[in-house]
Amino acid sequence: MLHSIIIPCYKSSKTIRKVVEMTAAELEKLDIHEYEFILVDDYSPDDGATLNELKSLAEDYSYVKVISLAKNAGQHNAVMAGLNYASGELLIAMDDDMQTHPSQLKYLLAEIDKGYDIVYGYYPQKKHSLFRNFGSFLNYLTVRVLIGKPKDMKTSSYWVIRKFVRDYVIQYQSPYTHLQGLFLRTTRNISCIPIEHFEREVGQSGYTLKKLIQLYSNIMGYSVVPLRLATYAGYFFSIISILGAIGIIIKKILVPTMAIGWPSMMCAICFFAGINMLFLGMIGEYLGRMFLGMNKQPQFVVKQIYEQRSDDHEENNDPRSRNLSGSVN
Repeated sequence: MLHSIIIPCYKSSKTIRKVVEMTAAELEKLDIHEYEFILVDDYSPDDGATLNELKSLAEDYSYVKVISLAKNAGQHNAVMAGLNYASGELLIAMDDDMQTHPSQLKYLLAEIDKGYDIVYGYYPQKKHSLFRNFGSFLNYLTVRVLIGKPKDMKTSSYWVIRKFVRDYVIQYQSPYTHLQGLFLRTTRNISCIPIEHFEREVGQSGYTLKKLIQLYSNIMGYSVVPLRLATYAGYFFSIISILGAIGIIIKKILVPTMAIGWPSMMCAICFFAGINMLFLGMIGEYLGRMFLGMNKQPQFVVKQIYEQRSDDHEENNDPRSRNLSGSVN
């Protein structure tokens, strides 16, 4: 059975070789000899250092395939690029910084052998910064509320899926990718197991506040809950305003000398105007994403592929024969 290991790479020239070689050694220990690595360079801004290291790995190892993206697509879209080009019956996603450690792979593979479609590794104790941990907590709440993620389901960027899950997931063509949403749309036969989270060996997380907000907003494409919240908010504030108006009328009848305050009126106007703008913006976000989807904005654009393979193998497995959201040169 072929195992595909997909690793999105971003400024990882100092760690990616160690990740690949340690993972390959771990697979050999598990008596797994058929595997491939799909390394996706997400347009790393390091003057080509990451891409050069990836090309070196592709030259050294026949089981390494490098996908070079023409522009930064984000982690989830980079993983989608890797999924499109992977051929394995089991597909494994890892990070490039040694935090999703190869030594923990045996636990995920043992769990999926129990018959699950998807297995996540999760961290009882994370080695992230407080900011990143807070972001993870917000992501958990967002997915829980918007798409009904099971309460006991814990996730991370370290997971194993079966080929049929991949086949359905890559049919999604929008650039607003959220892998948890796609997985939950495909199957609920999901397990999660605790694994050890290791310290980042080099550098720091590439997730900024802006990127985290963009990732969380992507989940809107898998749920109509925000639009329903707009309806519920409209009902709620309409009822509140009616009750408030009745209260003011009654009080005015009982206390004719009561003065109606200008400040309170302005506060109410500003508050409800803000609510209106909030939900108009939300509706506009949905419409904008529909517009971009209809205009076929790509998830990723493939600039070049680097690998060792025979001419016959290349002809039979040319990714350009697939219906991909990217271009291949």
